[in-house]
Amino acid sequence: MSSLAPYLSHPVAMMAAIVLGILVVASTVYGVLLVVRKDKDWSELRARIGAWWIMASLFFGVLLGGNKALIVFFALISFWALKEFITLLPTRPADHGALVLAFLSIPIQYYWIWTGWYGMFIIFIPVYMFLALPIRLVLSGETSGFVASASQLQWGLMAFVFGLSHLCYLSTFPDFAGTKADGRTVVLFLVFVVEISDVLQYIWGKTLGRHKVIPLVSPNKTWEGLVGGVISASALSLVIRFLTPFALWECVAVALLITVVGFFGGAVMSAVKRDYGVKDFSSLIPGHGGVLDRLDSLCWAAPVFLHYIRYFHIPKT
Repeated sequence: MSSLAPYLSHPVAMMAAIVLGILVVASTVYGVLLVVRKDKDWSELRARIGAWWIMASLFFGVLLGGNKALIVFFALISFWALKEFITLLPTRPADHGALVLAFLSIPIQYYWIWTGWYGMFIIFIPVYMFLALPIRLVLSGETSGFVASASQLQWGLMAFVFGLSHLCYLSTFPDFAGTKADGRTVVLFLVFVVEISDVLQYIWGKTLGRHKVIPLVSPNKTWEGLVGGVISASALSLVIRFLTPFALWECVAVALLITVVGFFGGAVMSAVKRDYGVKDFSSLIPGHGGVLDRLDSLCWAAPVFLHYIRYFHIPKT
């Protein structure tokens, strides 16, 4: 048993135990509700909890596979996220070449992460793809709808490839001096805090929500849900501070930052869905919608979190 102690005390293993405990509690609550409230339909709750079991198992399995497995995993996630967005677009035949170029940029973006080339990682999509996509559209010879196609493709790449790739780049960060934290553990911190904030915002909103934040964009988002979820998630972040190099005050401050930014990421994606007249980006994940419905907040929070960590906690060379 003593030989297992170093592994069981590793932050990733400790976090896996916490998530397992949460899922067991959620499943137990669902079982109790089935008995005491037989008059209600709990199928959506069952689907959501079941999906969380699968998503958590998959994510921790990939984490155990090491950084290279994480890079491949996040590249596939970015591919699927961009696909969900592109599916909503009213594309033209003239856009096909640019679409191929956009999808080819995904393995290239993640190659920079694989090699640790931060300089190219940070400018490839915002600069080089920004220049290349409209050139490819121009070569198609079709000018009608050009601006709309170029704008939508570039925005999609920035949000769903560039934004999400920051989550992956985080995992490559080295050990933080004086702690057990490293790149993988801060990824866990970011994902847990942002996702639990989304869940708690939903719960607070359902129980106490009265005043709408942005009713024309997302009618279900309330001030009570936002404030309750953000504060609750920030308080819970202290429980998993062992995943980070943060002091107590810093942990709460960073959690507040990423949950608020994550909220606005979700609001932006709500505006996108409302603009295109859809409830979810897809039906891939039972009870949750598509990949983008689950990762929308992280598209915004990941870049902010990465640059904070890199500026304040990675030694300058």
